[in-house]
Amino acid sequence: MPVLDSIQHYFDGWNNRDLDAILASLTEGGTYEDPSTGQPISGPALRGYIEGLWAAFPDLRFEITSRGETAPDKAAVEWKMVGTNSGSMNGLPPTGVEVVVKGSDFFVLDGDKIASVRGYFDSGTVPRQLGLDVIVQPKEIGPFRFGTSTMVQTGKTEEPAAFSITYLEARNANDAATVREGSRASLIDMLGLDGFIGATTAVIGTRMVTISAWDSADAPKQVMKQGAHSEEQKKMLTGEVARHGFTSVWTKERVNPFLMRCEACGKMSRGENAARTCACGETLHGPVPYW
Repeated sequence: MPVLDSIQHYFDGWNNRDLDAILASLTEGGTYEDPSTGQPISGPALRGYIEGLWAAFPDLRFEITSRGETAPDKAAVEWKMVGTNSGSMNGLPPTGVEVVVKGSDFFVLDGDKIASVRGYFDSGTVPRQLGLDVIVQPKEIGPFRFGTSTMVQTGKTEEPAAFSITYLEARNANDAATVREGSRASLIDMLGLDGFIGATTAVIGTRMVTISAWDSADAPKQVMKQGAHSEEQKKMLTGEVARHGFTSVWTKERVNPFLMRCEACGKMSRGENAARTCACGETLHGPVPYW
C-alpha cells in the first residue's frame, strides 16, 4: 500500500470517529506523540487520549492542507484541526467555542502500517481560543514555589466572622487532578450554603490549600455533612488521594477598615461609612466585598 494511502486511512479514522480504524492503521505497539502527551503513547493510553479529545470536541475533524513522502518509509502532513468545545475539558464546563489549530504530523511507516506519529502544534492555541490563561512560570526558585489560584465569590458583602482552611498534599499529579475536580464540585455546592461568603484556592504542585470565608464559626460544619465536600473528605481520610493534610476553622481577632479609592481626588477613604462619601465630598461607588 502506498505510504500516503496508509496515512489517509489514519485521518479517515479520526474524521469518522472510528477509534478502531485509527488503532488498526498503526503497527502493534505503534506510538503517537504530541506536545500534550509528554511522551509517546500507545494502546490503552492512546485510546484514552483520543476518547478524551472527542469528549471535549465531539465534532473534531482534520483538514489536510499539504502532504508528501520524505523518504520511502516516511511522510509529513500539514493539517488544520477544527472542533467545537461542547464537552468538558480538564474538568471545565464546555464553552461552545469553535477552535482552529494548525499543525503538522511526521509519520514513520513499517510496511503498510504506521510505526509512529509525531505531532507538532502550539499547545497554547486551544486554551487561548477558549478564553483560558496560558501561564508560563518556574516551578520553584530558592524558597519560593509557584502555582495557580482561583477565587469564588457569592457577591455577599458582609464582614466574615470566621475562616476555614483546608490543606492537602496529594500523592502524585494524577491524584492532584482528582482532588482539583472534587474541589470544584465542592465549591459549587458551597455557593448554595447559608453563611458561605467566598473562597480562594491555591494549587502548587501537589499541594492544595483552600481558604473559605463564613459568617460564623459554625457555618463551615455544613460541608462535612453533605455534598461533594463530604465525599472528598472521605477520600482524604482513607488515604486514597492524599499523603497528608488537615482542616481547621479560625475566628477573627480584628478586621481593619475597608478602604476605597475616591475617583475624584484619588485618596483612599473608609468605604463602610454610612454616607459612603469621601472627605472631598464625592460619593464612593461600588460594593464593599470583604472577600
